[in-house]
Amino acid sequence: MFHPDWDEGCDGCSWFVDGVADVRHLAARDVAFALVSRAPLEKLEAYKRRMGWDLPWYSSYGTTFNHDLGATVGDSEHHRLSVFVRDGERVYLTYQTFDRGVEALGTTFSLLDLVPYGRQESWEDSPPGWPQGDAYVWWRRKDEYERTGVPAPSTLR
Repeated sequence: MFHPDWDEGCDGCSWFVDGVADVRHLAARDVAFALVSRAPLEKLEAYKRRMGWDLPWYSSYGTTFNHDLGATVGDSEHHRLSVFVRDGERVYLTYQTFDRGVEALGTTFSLLDLVPYGRQESWEDSPPGWPQGDAYVWWRRKDEYERTGVPAPSTLR
């Protein structure tokens, strides 16, 4: 989600994090949610402030954690969602998904998949004349939409 050389997080990963529900709902079931990225902690904390996130975010800078889980391949970042369980001092990886598997867990994609035009992406089988475009080029970090003419939520009625 955040390469050590980057100045901001991946736009798609950031978009996913914006849709994460209030993690207190998870904590009520003794489940923790956290982000892990390779960038140094100072960069992560600055971006977290910019985005207005209050999720726990840890730096794996200088470790092999992201490589071990397949989130970093070579020097390239790949989004992954991993689930672990702790049994005493031992931690086990119990589930992992990536690419479109992560999409199914994001509220925005789940909601778009319900509306008449869907995601409006060219891979969809849509009737002639329905709006379609390239996948993943329309999303932005939430503080970047205003520049593209997308109205603020408070103005939508």
